[in-house]
Amino acid sequence: MQKARWYFDFVSPFCYLQLKQIERLRVVLPIIPIPILFGAVLSHHGNIGPAEIPGKRLHTYRMVQWQAKRSGIELRFPPAHPFNPISALRLSIALDNRWDAIRAIFDHLWRDGKIGDSASALVDVAARFDCHDVAAAIDSPAVKSTLRANTETAIAAGVFGVPTVAIGDTLFWGNDATAMLEDFLVNPQLFDSEEMRRIETLPVGIERKR
Repeated sequence: MQKARWYFDFVSPFCYLQLKQIERLRVVLPIIPIPILFGAVLSHHGNIGPAEIPGKRLHTYRMVQWQAKRSGIELRFPPAHPFNPISALRLSIALDNRWDAIRAIFDHLWRDGKIGDSASALVDVAARFDCHDVAAAIDSPAVKSTLRANTETAIAAGVFGVPTVAIGDTLFWGNDATAMLEDFLVNPQLFDSEEMRRIETLPVGIERKR
């Protein structure tokens, strides 16, 4: 059976929202969780995040809260956002990217609305997995290099945002692409129609000056 890769960052509430669907899909599809630094992906592509555009920031937050309520997912924003997710990402890696650890970190941040931008802020979460020296765990050179390698691998694979599910070379970006992913699993020829093939090489009509 083919495997999927789930690229995520704890800073993204859409990753938290999609996690419930990912957990459900794991029953029929092997999924490898890969924590990456979304900020580095944005910088590589010369983009800024939705929370960095004032009007879009509020719209995005409202959308997140609305989607959570509509889906029956408990969600409370952390004390500040965006926040630095590096400590949380490294902790996930230090805990071998166990799904229960990933869920615990997401719940700490997005269900309970707690801060998670430092080792001290994650002590309670880590202790549940017998990690009692968070600072040492997340400062490990191996953990740091893994996060860098994960992010570089994601960029090389064409990832431009989170969450992204990759099946082979096919990318499904965003929580709202989950339904399309499910259709693809049922019908692997989803993108083989004449029109789907045509838009793969659609010419650019105009380019905005930068």
